Amino acid sequence: MKAILALFLAVGASARAAAPGRPAAGGSVAGGAAFAGPAGARPAPGKGRDDVGGGGWGNRELEFYCAPGAPAPCDPDRPNAAQDGRGRLVISARKNASGKWTSARLTTRGLAEFTHGRIEARIRLPAAAGLWPAFWLLGVSTEGWPSCGEIDVMENVPGNVPGGLGPNAVKSTIHGPGYSGVDGLGKTREFPGGGRVDDEFHVYGTIWSPGKVQFYVDDWTKPFLTLTPRDVPKGRLWVYEHPFFVILNLAVGGSWPRDPDATTPNPAKMYVDYVRAYRPAP
Repeated sequence: MKAILALFLAVGASARAAAPGRPAAGGSVAGGAAFAGPAGARPAPGKGRDDVGGGGWGNRELEFYCAPGAPAPCDPDRPNAAQDGRGRLVISARKNASGKWTSARLTTRGLAEFTHGRIEARIRLPAAAGLWPAFWLLGVSTEGWPSCGEIDVMENVPGNVPGGLGPNAVKSTIHGPGYSGVDGLGKTREFPGGGRVDDEFHVYGTIWSPGKVQFYVDDWTKPFLTLTPRDVPKGRLWVYEHPFFVILNLAVGGSWPRDPDATTPNPAKMYVDYVRAYRPAP
């Protein structure tokens, strides 16, 4: 994997060598604070991309993803992704006066597409009816989803829906041809001691090696899920040995979290302290 330099995130551009076949899991991180700009500032131009649009995104979602200069329902005076002046990026899902939800979906597509490594983000999530925050990787491919592959480092939805999680848990999943959607290969990770996704920051990460994808929360030395080609259904393909890009988004509504209601905060905010990527051993 080439070092990811400066995107909309801070990066681990160098790390100590690891054992052959394993990504570097410790070491120093190049760069300082991830989001050191003033309050209201956008991530630096050219460091990441904004997906724009609505239409449900294949999941019956309600939000329209906005970017600077995007048309209504986006509001140029109220960006959905901006720095807070305290070293954090804030992704805001907001319901406007006409009842339309807007949000942001930031990606590194076309700017940093890489294969293998350790990728993590320190995030404080919102947890409420209809909210679906996620940190994930999508494969670069001429084939469509799910043949391109998807690595969901972290997702959260309310607990009162089928397959729900609630504020005390997150889920990590891989999706590929013949094992996608509700049939994706994943596991729920509950926080010990009543910990919540919305009362403090947590580190969500994946250690991605040839023939192996692992997931962890807060401690990379203790992955809670390891997946290999042996876990893929018989006759199906392992599609994780080619370049992927990073996505951060806060969706509203959809087939999994269902609709927001009167208890859903407006705006709902997802705080990102940093995103880091470490190169694997040579």
